[in-house]
Amino acid sequence: MLNQRASTDARHARYGSDAMLYNEDGEALAQVDSFTAKANFSNSKYNPIGQRMNLEVNGTVDIAITISEIVVIDGYLFNQLLDAITAGESPVMTLDGVVQGRNGAQERITYRECIFSGDNDLQNVTSGEVLKRSYNLHCNSMPEKRSELTI
Repeated sequence: MLNQRASTDARHARYGSDAMLYNEDGEALAQVDSFTAKANFSNSKYNPIGQRMNLEVNGTVDIAITISEIVVIDGYLFNQLLDAITAGESPVMTLDGVVQGRNGAQERITYRECIFSGDNDLQNVTSGEVLKRSYNLHCNSMPEKRSELTI
């Protein structure tokens, strides 16, 4: 066996029930059944004279947040979305994504200056299914790691 020491201990693996998404007031967005925060790097390619290989240099990074929530009440995100439609301008939101470790450690990342982007659900109805809404946000600030998950 080449890997004589596993990099982590599987007994400390986390599940979705160990995570939570909060708004800027510290209120849990309890209807959220999934959220994803992704970084998309857009590098610039170049090809120096005399070289056959393309190279890349760091360019820009986009932070996109996708949220799905179960429809129970017209909650925080839904009300923010309707207010944005009425006002003609997206509100600027701050969100905290938290993962709780088995030992009490927390991974906490704060996403500031988030605005609605792309397609967002007002009503998404399928007969016989649990009603859900999806939201897409773009983060206009670098994510801030506030605490780290440890074992």
